[in-house]
Amino acid sequence: MLAVSSLAVMIAAVAVTPRAADPLAITARARSFQPGELVVLTITGAEGSAPPRVRAFDRDESAFAADGRTWRALAGIDLDTRPGRYTAVATAADGRRAAFEIVVAPHRFPTRKLTVDPAFVTPPPSARERIEGDNRLLAETWRSSAHERLWTTPFERPVPQEANSAFGTRSVFNGAARNPHGGADFLSPAGEPVHAPNAGRVRVARDLYFSGNTIVIDHGLGLFSLLAHLSAFDVKEGDRVAAGQLVGRVGATGRVTGPHLHWAVRVNGARVDPLSLLALLGDR
Repeated sequence: MLAVSSLAVMIAAVAVTPRAADPLAITARARSFQPGELVVLTITGAEGSAPPRVRAFDRDESAFAADGRTWRALAGIDLDTRPGRYTAVATAADGRRAAFEIVVAPHRFPTRKLTVDPAFVTPPPSARERIEGDNRLLAETWRSSAHERLWTTPFERPVPQEANSAFGTRSVFNGAARNPHGGADFLSPAGEPVHAPNAGRVRVARDLYFSGNTIVIDHGLGLFSLLAHLSAFDVKEGDRVAAGQLVGRVGATGRVTGPHLHWAVRVNGARVDPLSLLALLGDR
């Protein structure tokens, strides 16, 4: 009897021995590590239902589950990011940490010279209040993304045409230097249907001074699409949209030289090239 009791105690002791946690690791993937690029961070070893905390480029990035053992987070290398060494850090719920060093290389952007209505280069005093209101609206929008991932499929271009204007191009309007080009332009004809690049919620659908008829879609977790210079809306603010859903039509509203679609992407406030989003999270 004593031998059986001793064996039972030994078996019980073995059964409650915890398994050592797998090492936590974080890696990064991008087209290139330069200003204006999207970075996909992958975290392994953080098991359980609680997402790891992720920080990169001095911003907290929201992690989402890729499978039972893998998490991912999106980080943007903003246009104004200085070349140098940056560290992406993941912290698991149990306190384990992992780091990955990202070396951001310089990126020389081209310059373009355009002629537009002078009112869109040096706006009249009467437009100042409207412009300031537009800026406040967009700033608040970038800060108030849904806390869950709303996109469900690979991202797709909103129009079939190829991009004809490079992201980050330094713009000179009527001889005056202005902000760099924060999106990609698609030379689509007026009236061309514009589709949602992915699922999300429409946060903005209104006429803004510089970008004209503008739609902003919140894809969740800090990821946004802005579609500008539209001639018409097919959605309204607050609408939930599916990937590929018709949201508007190409136009020439706002500061433009002709009909086209301007597609801009924000990742937790960072301006990134929409084509990098397609390269990393698209279907091709």
